[in-house]
Amino acid sequence: MNNQSKTVITNLSISTNPVENINRLKDIFKQCADIAYERIAAGPDMSCTAWIVYCESLADQQSASDILSVLQKMEMRRRGNGDSLTTQAIREWFEFQGIIDRSYFIHDTLESVVRMVLQGHVVFFMEQWDHAVSFDGLKLETRGVDEPSAERAAIGPREGTVENLSMNIGMLRLRLKTPDFKIVKIPPAGPRSGKEIVYGYMDGVVPPAVLQQFEQRIGKVKDYEIIDTTMVEKLIQDSVWSPFPQCRFTERTDAAALAVLEGEIIVMSQGSGVVLICPSLFVEFLQSIEDYYHRTVFTFLIRALRVTAFLIALFLPSIYVALTTFHSELIPTVLLLAITNTREGIPFPAVLEVIIMEFFFELLREAGIRLPQAVGSAVSIVGALIIGQAAIDSGIASPIMIVVVALTGIASFSIPHYNFAIALRLLKVPFILLAASLGGFGLMIGILLLLMHLCSLRSLGQPYFNPVGPFRPRRFDMLFKVADLDKTGQGAA
Repeated sequence: MNNQSKTVITNLSISTNPVENINRLKDIFKQCADIAYERIAAGPDMSCTAWIVYCESLADQQSASDILSVLQKMEMRRRGNGDSLTTQAIREWFEFQGIIDRSYFIHDTLESVVRMVLQGHVVFFMEQWDHAVSFDGLKLETRGVDEPSAERAAIGPREGTVENLSMNIGMLRLRLKTPDFKIVKIPPAGPRSGKEIVYGYMDGVVPPAVLQQFEQRIGKVKDYEIIDTTMVEKLIQDSVWSPFPQCRFTERTDAAALAVLEGEIIVMSQGSGVVLICPSLFVEFLQSIEDYYHRTVFTFLIRALRVTAFLIALFLPSIYVALTTFHSELIPTVLLLAITNTREGIPFPAVLEVIIMEFFFELLREAGIRLPQAVGSAVSIVGALIIGQAAIDSGIASPIMIVVVALTGIASFSIPHYNFAIALRLLKVPFILLAASLGGFGLMIGILLLLMHLCSLRSLGQPYFNPVGPFRPRRFDMLFKVADLDKTGQGAA
């Protein structure tokens, strides 16, 4: 709808003449072939007439028949009392919350009626009543609860979120059986998408300042068209231009429940199986849900491995370029001779060689993601083998360069969160250029600028690089162990 039609809907109230309401809806839903209009009648001599409106692609057509059944049951009850069914009796029944076998909602504006129709409700109008009644008749089926393919774990629950918001909230309620777990519904996002969005938190655990900042930012969602939960990140993040994500995403209900217990806020929406978690710190992107289920020693080793993978994915290509271009005296003699022999006949300098091979590797990675799953992995593996061997045979790249690029790619795959791994893929390019122009000194400048940025970055007002910036030595165990949840559910500091 354009802005003009939206204004007309906002200013329209429901008429006591149902035919007039139907004509207005037909004008609003002009050229919407899946909107159905039906006239029904009940009572003695079919004197009580009403109109039903619903979306055939969303609502179950049986729900329209159920409304007629409701009116027939009302008529039977009235006959049992010696009365006849009238329009006034039906109106009073709904206005005073009469008991029927279906939950219903009463609306007084056409804007509310339009929104309900587009959410799968069946709406009906009666004569001499300036209100409408709607029944939930949504029939769309979603995929079943299954383990998320992107967050598989060796141990722990196999339960993942789905595209049904009520089901996701229910699965979280089963894990957090306390009234302190709050679920707050916000106004629908966007005048056209009307996305239903909720956020949840643990009362008494989430810091009040964080919750206040979040509520101020999430209020802007009503002005934007939101299709998926991931789009909410742009509205609540502190720094738009930072390559580092300030929110995490998960499709596991246990990960979302643990985040709530640690004082974080989750965001969910209808039609999306992704849960947004904020605020998120740097160290949390190196954590996996499995860390909570392993023993402390094994968790420490896995975390240390991920920190090493982070350093390799970010710095290995630039270190190679700096050493081979400016600081060859730092390389052991035997290794230097081996590198020199393998680089004989290579027409490109080390920096161009790295950039070419990184480009090929990123191209293969994207191809593996976009292709169907059955062939994607095979194409990535076979393509990497063929291109790597062909690059060596043709003299475009040296074997040591293939090893460096392969180790960098494997290390980036070890990062649990995909959006954080993307940041590493972006940042390694400027580090390679700094190493090619200034050598080790350029690397030091890049690392210093990176640390300054991380120490100044905030996520909902919380220090992103905690415990390094601000420096808190007593909390350095955050890097290598999970938070211990005490009996109140608050992560122990």
